[in-house]
Amino acid sequence: MSDTHDHARTPDPYARRPLAAVLAISSVILVVEVVGAIWSGSLALLADAGHVLTDVAGLSLGLVAAMLAGRPETLQRTWGYRRAEILAAAAQAAVLLAVGVFVLVEAVRRLADPPPVASRPMLVFGAVGLVGNLVSIVVLIRASSATLNARAAVLEVVNDALGSAAVLVAAGVIAVTGWLRADALASLLIGALILPRTWRLLRETVDVLMETTPRDVDLAVVRRHILSVDHVRDVHDLHASTVATNLPVLSAHVVVDDDCFRDGYLPQLLDELQSYLAGQFDVEHSTFQFEPEGHTAHEHAAHGSPET
Repeated sequence: MSDTHDHARTPDPYARRPLAAVLAISSVILVVEVVGAIWSGSLALLADAGHVLTDVAGLSLGLVAAMLAGRPETLQRTWGYRRAEILAAAAQAAVLLAVGVFVLVEAVRRLADPPPVASRPMLVFGAVGLVGNLVSIVVLIRASSATLNARAAVLEVVNDALGSAAVLVAAGVIAVTGWLRADALASLLIGALILPRTWRLLRETVDVLMETTPRDVDLAVVRRHILSVDHVRDVHDLHASTVATNLPVLSAHVVVDDDCFRDGYLPQLLDELQSYLAGQFDVEHSTFQFEPEGHTAHEHAAHGSPET
Protein backbone atom coordinates (compact mmCIF):
# COMPACT_ATOMS: atom_id res chain seq x y z
CA MET A 1 0.00 0.00 0.00
CA SER A 2 1.36 3.40 -0.89
CA ASP A 3 0.40 7.07 -0.96
CA THR A 4 1.72 9.57 -3.49
CA HIS A 5 1.55 13.29 -3.03
CA ASP A 6 3.30 16.57 -3.65
CA HIS A 7 4.18 18.68 -0.64
CA ALA A 8 4.98 21.76 -2.69
CA ARG A 9 3.31 24.86 -1.35
CA THR A 10 3.00 28.34 -2.77
CA PRO A 11 3.58 31.32 -0.44
CA ASP A 12 -0.17 31.89 -0.04
CA PRO A 13 -1.89 28.72 -1.35
CA TYR A 14 -5.25 29.55 0.23
CA ALA A 15 -5.46 33.16 -1.05
CA ARG A 16 -5.54 34.67 2.43
CA ARG A 17 -4.19 38.11 1.50
CA PRO A 18 -6.54 38.65 -1.48
CA LEU A 19 -9.52 37.52 0.61
CA ALA A 20 -8.58 39.94 3.42
CA ALA A 21 -8.21 42.85 0.98
CA VAL A 22 -11.54 42.17 -0.72
CA LEU A 23 -13.24 41.76 2.66
CA ALA A 24 -12.13 45.28 3.61
CA ILE A 25 -13.32 46.73 0.28
CA SER A 26 -16.66 44.91 0.48
CA SER A 27 -17.25 46.17 4.03
CA VAL A 28 -16.86 49.76 2.83
CA ILE A 29 -19.19 49.13 -0.13
CA LEU A 30 -21.79 47.61 2.20
CA VAL A 31 -21.94 50.69 4.43
CA VAL A 32 -22.06 53.05 1.46
CA GLU A 33 -24.86 51.15 -0.32
CA VAL A 34 -27.00 50.75 2.79
CA VAL A 35 -26.81 54.52 3.32
CA GLY A 36 -27.62 55.06 -0.36
CA ALA A 37 -30.58 52.65 -0.29
CA ILE A 38 -32.09 54.39 2.74
CA TRP A 39 -31.53 57.81 1.20
CA SER A 40 -32.89 56.98 -2.25
CA GLY A 41 -35.51 54.33 -1.41
CA SER A 42 -34.11 52.08 -4.15
CA LEU A 43 -34.77 48.32 -3.93
CA ALA A 44 -32.06 47.68 -6.52
CA LEU A 45 -29.50 49.46 -4.36
CA LEU A 46 -30.77 47.65 -1.27
CA ALA A 47 -30.62 44.33 -3.13
CA ASP A 48 -27.04 45.04 -4.13
CA ALA A 49 -26.26 45.98 -0.52
CA GLY A 50 -27.82 42.69 0.62
CA HIS A 51 -25.68 40.87 -1.89
CA VAL A 52 -22.61 42.66 -0.56
CA LEU A 53 -23.65 41.72 2.98
CA THR A 54 -23.48 38.06 1.99
CA ASP A 55 -20.07 38.80 0.48
CA VAL A 56 -18.88 40.24 3.79
CA ALA A 57 -20.21 37.23 5.71
CA GLY A 58 -18.94 34.77 3.11
CA LEU A 59 -15.53 36.39 2.80
CA SER A 60 -15.21 36.41 6.58
CA LEU A 61 -15.99 32.69 6.63
CA GLY A 62 -13.65 32.17 3.70
CA LEU A 63 -10.79 34.02 5.36
CA VAL A 64 -11.19 32.04 8.57
CA ALA A 65 -11.40 28.83 6.55
CA ALA A 66 -8.28 29.77 4.57
CA MET A 67 -6.38 30.36 7.79
CA LEU A 68 -7.56 27.01 9.17
CA ALA A 69 -6.76 25.22 5.90
CA GLY A 70 -3.13 26.27 6.23
CA ARG A 71 -2.73 24.55 9.59
CA PRO A 72 -0.66 21.34 9.58
CA GLU A 73 -2.07 17.83 9.68
CA THR A 74 -2.39 16.06 13.02
CA LEU A 75 -3.04 12.50 14.13
CA GLN A 76 -6.67 13.48 14.80
CA ARG A 77 -7.08 15.46 11.54
CA THR A 78 -4.93 13.68 8.99
CA TRP A 79 -6.00 16.06 6.21
CA GLY A 80 -5.59 19.09 8.44
CA TYR A 81 -8.35 21.65 7.90
CA ARG A 82 -8.41 21.41 4.09
CA ARG A 83 -12.16 20.66 4.12
CA ALA A 84 -12.85 23.97 5.92
CA GLU A 85 -12.75 25.95 2.67
CA ILE A 86 -15.42 23.67 1.20
CA LEU A 87 -17.68 24.28 4.19
CA ALA A 88 -17.16 28.04 3.86
CA ALA A 89 -18.00 27.97 0.14
CA ALA A 90 -21.16 25.94 0.85
CA ALA A 91 -22.25 28.45 3.50
CA GLN A 92 -21.68 31.35 1.11
CA ALA A 93 -23.73 29.67 -1.60
CA ALA A 94 -26.60 28.81 0.73
CA VAL A 95 -26.90 32.34 2.09
CA LEU A 96 -26.61 33.88 -1.36
CA LEU A 97 -29.36 31.58 -2.64
CA ALA A 98 -31.71 32.86 0.08
CA VAL A 99 -30.86 36.48 -0.76
CA GLY A 100 -31.57 35.88 -4.44
CA VAL A 101 -35.02 34.46 -3.69
CA PHE A 102 -35.87 37.41 -1.42
CA VAL A 103 -34.83 39.94 -4.05
CA LEU A 104 -36.96 38.29 -6.73
CA VAL A 105 -40.06 38.18 -4.51
CA GLU A 106 -39.70 41.82 -3.41
CA ALA A 107 -39.02 42.96 -6.99
CA VAL A 108 -42.24 41.35 -8.24
CA ARG A 109 -44.16 43.11 -5.47
CA ARG A 110 -42.65 46.47 -6.44
CA LEU A 111 -43.49 45.96 -10.09
CA ALA A 112 -47.14 46.00 -9.09
CA ASP A 113 -46.81 48.95 -6.73
CA PRO A 114 -43.58 50.93 -7.33
CA PRO A 115 -42.62 53.33 -4.51
CA PRO A 116 -40.87 56.67 -5.19
CA VAL A 117 -37.12 56.45 -5.82
CA ALA A 118 -34.47 59.21 -5.80
CA SER A 119 -32.39 58.62 -8.91
CA ARG A 120 -29.41 60.89 -8.18
CA PRO A 121 -28.35 59.13 -4.94
CA MET A 122 -28.81 55.84 -6.82
CA LEU A 123 -26.33 57.00 -9.45
CA VAL A 124 -23.75 58.15 -6.92
CA PHE A 125 -23.88 55.12 -4.63
CA GLY A 126 -24.21 52.67 -7.49
CA ALA A 127 -21.06 54.11 -9.04
CA VAL A 128 -19.19 53.75 -5.75
CA GLY A 129 -20.25 50.12 -5.53
CA LEU A 130 -19.22 49.39 -9.11
CA VAL A 131 -15.76 50.90 -8.69
CA GLY A 132 -15.20 49.00 -5.45
CA ASN A 133 -16.29 45.72 -7.04
CA LEU A 134 -13.99 46.20 -10.02
CA VAL A 135 -11.06 46.76 -7.69
CA SER A 136 -12.00 43.59 -5.79
CA ILE A 137 -12.15 41.57 -9.02
CA VAL A 138 -8.63 42.68 -9.95
CA VAL A 139 -7.36 41.71 -6.49
CA LEU A 140 -8.98 38.26 -6.59
CA ILE A 141 -8.49 37.25 -10.20
CA ARG A 142 -5.02 35.79 -9.70
CA ALA A 143 -6.18 33.69 -6.76
CA SER A 144 -9.37 32.42 -8.38
CA SER A 145 -7.82 29.18 -9.67
CA ALA A 146 -6.20 28.31 -6.34
CA THR A 147 -9.20 27.18 -4.30
CA LEU A 148 -12.95 26.73 -4.52
CA ASN A 149 -13.15 29.28 -1.73
CA ALA A 150 -11.44 31.92 -3.91
CA ARG A 151 -13.70 30.98 -6.83
CA ALA A 152 -16.70 31.56 -4.58
CA ALA A 153 -15.38 35.02 -3.71
CA VAL A 154 -14.82 35.93 -7.37
CA LEU A 155 -18.31 34.71 -8.25
CA GLU A 156 -19.91 36.90 -5.62
CA VAL A 157 -17.87 40.00 -6.49
CA VAL A 158 -18.58 39.63 -10.22
CA ASN A 159 -22.28 39.32 -9.45
CA ASP A 160 -22.00 42.45 -7.30
CA ALA A 161 -20.36 44.35 -10.14
CA LEU A 162 -23.15 43.37 -12.52
CA GLY A 163 -25.68 44.36 -9.87
CA SER A 164 -24.06 47.76 -9.46
CA ALA A 165 -24.15 48.24 -13.23
CA ALA A 166 -27.87 47.38 -13.20
CA VAL A 167 -28.41 49.97 -10.45
CA LEU A 168 -26.71 52.63 -12.59
CA VAL A 169 -28.83 51.79 -15.63
CA ALA A 170 -32.05 51.87 -13.57
CA ALA A 171 -31.06 55.17 -11.99
CA GLY A 172 -30.42 56.63 -15.43
CA VAL A 173 -33.79 55.47 -16.73
CA ILE A 174 -35.62 56.91 -13.72
CA ALA A 175 -33.73 60.22 -13.99
CA VAL A 176 -34.52 60.61 -17.69
CA THR A 177 -38.03 59.14 -17.95
CA GLY A 178 -39.36 58.97 -14.38
CA TRP A 179 -40.32 55.29 -14.91
CA LEU A 180 -40.07 53.94 -11.34
CA ARG A 181 -40.48 50.28 -12.31
CA ALA A 182 -36.93 50.37 -13.68
CA ASP A 183 -35.75 49.94 -10.09
CA ALA A 184 -37.75 46.73 -9.67
CA LEU A 185 -36.58 45.44 -13.06
CA ALA A 186 -32.96 46.02 -12.06
CA SER A 187 -33.67 44.09 -8.86
CA LEU A 188 -35.06 41.20 -10.90
CA LEU A 189 -31.89 41.22 -13.00
CA ILE A 190 -29.73 41.12 -9.86
CA GLY A 191 -31.75 38.18 -8.54
CA ALA A 192 -31.44 36.39 -11.89
CA LEU A 193 -27.68 36.89 -11.79
CA ILE A 194 -27.43 35.52 -8.27
CA LEU A 195 -29.40 32.29 -8.50
CA PRO A 196 -27.99 30.17 -11.39
CA ARG A 197 -24.31 30.67 -10.56
CA THR A 198 -24.99 30.21 -6.86
CA TRP A 199 -26.79 26.95 -7.54
CA ARG A 200 -23.79 25.62 -9.48
CA LEU A 201 -21.42 26.54 -6.67
CA LEU A 202 -23.72 24.92 -4.09
CA ARG A 203 -23.91 21.77 -6.19
CA GLU A 204 -20.12 21.59 -6.48
CA THR A 205 -19.59 21.96 -2.75
CA VAL A 206 -22.29 19.38 -1.95
CA ASP A 207 -20.59 16.97 -4.37
CA VAL A 208 -17.35 17.34 -2.41
CA LEU A 209 -19.09 16.91 0.95
CA MET A 210 -20.93 13.83 -0.34
CA GLU A 211 -17.61 12.44 -1.63
CA THR A 212 -18.91 12.22 -5.18
CA THR A 213 -16.44 10.92 -7.75
CA PRO A 214 -14.57 13.89 -9.30
CA ARG A 215 -15.95 14.83 -12.70
CA ASP A 216 -12.64 14.30 -14.48
CA VAL A 217 -12.18 10.80 -13.04
CA ASP A 218 -13.97 8.02 -14.94
CA LEU A 219 -13.94 5.02 -12.62
CA ALA A 220 -15.04 2.71 -15.42
CA VAL A 221 -11.93 3.68 -17.40
CA VAL A 222 -9.73 3.35 -14.30
CA ARG A 223 -11.13 -0.11 -13.59
CA ARG A 224 -10.54 -1.27 -17.18
CA HIS A 225 -6.98 -0.01 -17.13
CA ILE A 226 -6.15 -1.69 -13.82
CA LEU A 227 -7.60 -4.98 -15.08
CA SER A 228 -5.53 -4.71 -18.27
CA VAL A 229 -2.24 -4.61 -16.36
CA ASP A 230 -0.22 -7.85 -16.33
CA HIS A 231 -0.69 -10.06 -13.25
CA VAL A 232 -3.86 -8.21 -12.13
CA ARG A 233 -6.79 -10.56 -11.61
CA ASP A 234 -9.46 -8.32 -10.11
CA VAL A 235 -10.10 -4.94 -8.53
CA HIS A 236 -12.64 -4.06 -5.85
CA ASP A 237 -13.29 -1.34 -3.25
CA LEU A 238 -12.50 1.21 -5.95
CA HIS A 239 -13.33 4.67 -4.63
CA ALA A 240 -12.56 8.24 -5.72
CA SER A 241 -13.49 11.51 -4.04
CA THR A 242 -12.25 15.03 -3.39
CA VAL A 243 -10.98 16.14 0.01
CA ALA A 244 -10.72 19.81 -0.98
CA THR A 245 -10.00 21.93 -4.02
CA ASN A 246 -7.30 20.37 -6.19
CA LEU A 247 -7.00 17.38 -3.86
CA PRO A 248 -8.64 14.32 -5.48
CA VAL A 249 -7.97 10.95 -3.85
CA LEU A 250 -8.40 7.38 -5.10
CA SER A 251 -8.08 4.01 -3.43
CA ALA A 252 -8.55 0.41 -4.57
CA HIS A 253 -7.95 -3.18 -3.58
CA VAL A 254 -6.09 -4.91 -6.41
CA VAL A 255 -6.01 -8.70 -6.61
CA VAL A 256 -2.79 -9.98 -8.23
CA ASP A 257 -1.08 -13.28 -8.94
CA ASP A 258 0.31 -14.96 -5.86
CA ASP A 259 3.76 -14.98 -7.48
CA CYS A 260 3.91 -11.17 -7.30
CA PHE A 261 4.36 -11.43 -3.53
CA ARG A 262 7.41 -13.66 -3.98
CA ASP A 263 9.23 -12.35 -7.05
CA GLY A 264 9.41 -8.64 -6.06
CA TYR A 265 7.10 -7.44 -8.85
CA LEU A 266 4.78 -5.38 -6.61
CA PRO A 267 6.90 -2.16 -6.57
CA GLN A 268 6.95 -2.09 -10.38
CA LEU A 269 3.21 -2.73 -10.51
CA LEU A 270 2.57 0.05 -7.99
CA ASP A 271 4.64 2.53 -10.01
CA GLU A 272 2.73 1.67 -13.17
CA LEU A 273 -0.69 2.16 -11.59
CA GLN A 274 0.20 5.41 -9.86
CA SER A 275 1.93 6.86 -12.92
CA TYR A 276 -1.20 6.16 -14.97
CA LEU A 277 -3.46 7.94 -12.50
CA ALA A 278 -1.16 10.94 -12.19
CA GLY A 279 -0.89 11.25 -15.98
CA GLN A 280 -4.51 10.63 -16.94
CA PHE A 281 -6.51 12.06 -14.05
CA ASP A 282 -4.11 14.20 -12.01
CA VAL A 283 -4.94 12.27 -8.84
CA GLU A 284 -2.54 13.57 -6.21
CA HIS A 285 -3.16 10.88 -3.60
CA SER A 286 -3.63 7.28 -4.71
CA THR A 287 -3.63 4.25 -2.42
CA PHE A 288 -3.55 0.63 -3.61
CA GLN A 289 -3.85 -2.44 -1.45
CA PHE A 290 -2.47 -5.52 -3.18
CA GLU A 291 -4.03 -8.87 -2.32
CA PRO A 292 -3.36 -12.48 -3.33
CA GLU A 293 -6.14 -14.26 -5.15
CA GLY A 294 -7.25 -16.26 -2.12
CA HIS A 295 -7.68 -13.14 0.01
CA THR A 296 -10.90 -12.00 -1.67
CA ALA A 297 -12.80 -14.72 0.14
CA HIS A 298 -12.12 -12.86 3.39
CA GLU A 299 -13.47 -9.53 2.14
CA HIS A 300 -16.89 -8.53 3.51
CA ALA A 301 -19.55 -8.37 0.81
CA ALA A 302 -20.48 -4.80 1.82
CA HIS A 303 -16.99 -3.60 0.90
CA GLY A 304 -17.37 -4.24 -2.80
CA SER A 305 -17.10 -1.48 -5.36
CA PRO A 306 -20.16 -0.15 -7.16
CA GLU A 307 -20.78 -1.50 -10.62
CA THR A 308 -18.84 0.49 -13.23
